[in-house]
Amino acid sequence: METDVRILVVDDEERIRRLVRMYLERENYEIDEAENGHEALEMALEEDYDCIILDLMMPEMDGIEVCEELRKQKSTPVIMLTAKGEESNRVQGFEVGADDYIVKPFSPREVVLRVKAILRRVTSSSLTNADGSARDVLVYPHLTIDHDAHRVTADGEEVNLTPKEYELLCFLAKAPDKVFNREVLLKEVWQYEFFGDLRTVDTHVKRLREKLSSVSDKAAKMIVTVWGVGYKFEVVEDE
Repeated sequence: METDVRILVVDDEERIRRLVRMYLERENYEIDEAENGHEALEMALEEDYDCIILDLMMPEMDGIEVCEELRKQKSTPVIMLTAKGEESNRVQGFEVGADDYIVKPFSPREVVLRVKAILRRVTSSSLTNADGSARDVLVYPHLTIDHDAHRVTADGEEVNLTPKEYELLCFLAKAPDKVFNREVLLKEVWQYEFFGDLRTVDTHVKRLREKLSSVSDKAAKMIVTVWGVGYKFEVVEDE
């Protein structure tokens, strides 16, 4: 089976790169490798990868710095590889735009499943309706989500979101006024049983609000915190 999926695997340990590469190539993905952060950032900016698997702890330029610089220009999905005991680093990774993380030591099959989950979300959101069927669009005052084009606009200006931020917004926006707790959001948006820190949701909500507020304060206010429970999408009516 042919595939056009390209993945960049970044780790300073060759054995880990080789292991991840072997399993991903079995899925017919095209794999590139980088052994340090500087090389990874250069490759990620020059090429258009479908996903980047990025080790958090590397000498010179670590995964946090790579992701932070990458997010200034691209929204390529990023899966962080982290060691146990690096919880604060993982939270920091989400804050700079990582979409997911896997804790070492990991099962190569888990890596494949996580990659497939991200690719499934991205490709299913990017399908166009060439058959002339009605477009899948959510339209609210100050905010429009064109699911077919995978595009979000706030007050007419496009908002550049990572895949996970986009999925979170879509999930909330499809059920206005319904309150979702963090556990449900982790399971539904991340699409697998997630045993991580619930602050993952808070971090993504924070980044989503910041990006929306940069173009529209009213759009940002649609993501509402329900204290002690979770979050909901609330339509802001013009006065």
